[in-house]
Amino acid sequence: MSLKKFLKAKNYVRIPLSFTETNHFALAAEINGITGRFILDTGASNTCLGIAKAEYFKLISEESDIKAAGAGSTDMETLKSTKNTIVIGKWTYKKQDFVLFDMSHVNQALLNHNALPVDGIIGADILKKGRAIIDYDKKCLYLKKRK
Repeated sequence: MSLKKFLKAKNYVRIPLSFTETNHFALAAEINGITGRFILDTGASNTCLGIAKAEYFKLISEESDIKAAGAGSTDMETLKSTKNTIVIGKWTYKKQDFVLFDMSHVNQALLNHNALPVDGIIGADILKKGRAIIDYDKKCLYLKKRK
């Protein structure tokens, strides 16, 4: 039995991934009904969105004590947005929190490598909620549907 068939029988949904010029996986996701482009980052503890996209994704944000670090930057000021809906393929989570920070340095690094910019980063919080399985060979992500 293939991994795809096995996981489908276990109530997982399959989400296609694309490989970027920077060797990251990218995927589409909907935040509050608005589609965006995201990097899949197993090392990111939280799912993050660019602060410049807050209005685009209809986010209500508030100040946060969290300091963001990564991709060459540290101690970045953040905002947080709570109780949002995220849809990835046919997987949905309705009370998702996001960390918002200035992602211009992330997108500049992508552009420097001829990769498309992103709206955010799908982190370990989503991967854990969805009991994620990544099939690197077939370039897809599996998330378990919630009952």
